[in-house]
Amino acid sequence: MRDAASALPLRVERLSYAAGGRTLLSAIDLSVPARGITVVLGPNGAGKSLLLRLCHGLLTPGEGAVRWAQPGGVVAGRKRHAMVFQKPVMLRRSARANVGHALRAAGLSRREAGRRADEALARFGLDALADRPARFLSGGEQQRLAIARAAALEPELMFLDEPTSQLDPGATRQIETMLAELSAGGVTLVMATHDLGQAQRLGQRALFLNRGRLLEDAPAADFFRKPATPEARAFLAGDLLW
Repeated sequence: MRDAASALPLRVERLSYAAGGRTLLSAIDLSVPARGITVVLGPNGAGKSLLLRLCHGLLTPGEGAVRWAQPGGVVAGRKRHAMVFQKPVMLRRSARANVGHALRAAGLSRREAGRRADEALARFGLDALADRPARFLSGGEQQRLAIARAAALEPELMFLDEPTSQLDPGATRQIETMLAELSAGGVTLVMATHDLGQAQRLGQRALFLNRGRLLEDAPAADFFRKPATPEARAFLAGDLLW
């Protein structure tokens, strides 16, 4: 469902967010160009998930802005990106109907949504699960379905919040294969993860957050080889950051 006008690059300008009297993100500046996989790293509470939700338009910044290349800002850009959460939200419907519902909500006809849902399930090897209740699938199957559902919308950019944090190594490997395929097909990915091995396998760019501040924005290989800040060095060494 893409058109000729790209919504990328995405620019985050002086983005801040506070809740309960605490500043959770402070003056974040970054840009997400078309293509590639950006991994968002940092300790618990650093603001990784919050940053993704603000970029996706689920929350409104207290200060600053999220700007898309497509005129109209987040409202226009929203049609061009999707988000996959740590714990997938599944409707009380079949796997096929979960994908079809998202497509219908995006404005497709019932017939076209059904066709596109079947294509998405087949693409990611989920067609055998099409008629099974989505809520009775395993955790790995649900997450694969959530990614297939997001991919069926043909987004330019996909945000993923810890998509493999609750999965075993086999399911994690399947998810990583899906993400690599999406990236190779031209979808830009921005993924928060605690799995440093995964970040090194998939990431081309690394963003490092700590205490709500963006401390590093670098090519992933450079970040892992020689982090520029003491906080990042401590994080990669496994030391706790408070």
